[in-house]
Amino acid sequence: MPIRLLKQLCGSKVAPFFRKTATKHPLTSGHTVAKSMGLTFTKLFSRLFAKKEMRILMVGLDAAGKTTILYKLKLGEIVTTIPTIGFNVETVEYKNISFTVWDVGGQDKIRPLWRHYFQNTQGLIFVVDSNDRDRVVEARDELHRMLNEDELRDAVLLVFANKQDLPNAMNAAEITDKLGLHSLRQRHWYIQSTCATSGEGLYEGLEWLSNNIANKA
Repeated sequence: MPIRLLKQLCGSKVAPFFRKTATKHPLTSGHTVAKSMGLTFTKLFSRLFAKKEMRILMVGLDAAGKTTILYKLKLGEIVTTIPTIGFNVETVEYKNISFTVWDVGGQDKIRPLWRHYFQNTQGLIFVVDSNDRDRVVEARDELHRMLNEDELRDAVLLVFANKQDLPNAMNAAEITDKLGLHSLRQRHWYIQSTCATSGEGLYEGLEWLSNNIANKA
């Protein structure tokens, strides 16, 4: 029946009736919004809680405390170590991140082998004996030599200023200066004071490392 005729028979209330019935059903619209929000929260949940894997290379001069740091992170305890000839590799779990950490020996004769571990490295941990003032220049030279390698151009740098419990240890600011870190303008870097035997500063360093690697991804 034509609408004009219905108006004559039923009055002016017919038009609003037709407008109302022509609108989209509110349940359909709400269902679509809820589904969209559900997908958004699922993606956010996955991003926050899905386990991430990161490849970390830990190097430094011999006796800097690299292996002690590795097993303090892995086991939560101090282990008796001997100078590393070759490498140790362990998986360290922190929050929702799985770090594969390569601890490579630091004696001068095997430092040329470091380059064989550079490929696919996302984060570089350089460990410094803060009490070893005699070799800090040597540590600086080795660090900058590594950072010039093309395979490490995208790796973020975390410096562990280790052995801060010793009375003559250089503080983080002094080591920053001695290592020439401020000259690394194209590199994401951070220095963290640590004590491997107590674990102080280690997880703060991992926190920075995980955040900065994730931001570059």
